[in-house]
Amino acid sequence: MSAKEVLDIISKIWCNTEDLMKLSGLGYVKASYLKKEIREDMLSKGIYLPKGKVPMPEVVKKLNIDVEHYKKIAEYQLKEKMVKTML
Repeated sequence: MSAKEVLDIISKIWCNTEDLMKLSGLGYVKASYLKKEIREDMLSKGIYLPKGKVPMPEVVKKLNIDVEHYKKIAEYQLKEKMVKTML
């Protein structure tokens, strides 16, 4: 998955199981368990969530995704693509 694809996914407000699978590289069952773990943590703090979704910032925290790093990579890839099209 490219840096832009990662950024596109994490720019969403809510994360579903499919997004979590893409970001984590886990299969459906383990991604569902991870989502359940995040969900239970949020519910224990008194935060109620829509069915089947968890907040993307919590997913980014849980997976330790370095957003700035992906931004730099995406920027570099975009510049590289522009240079190739100019040639």
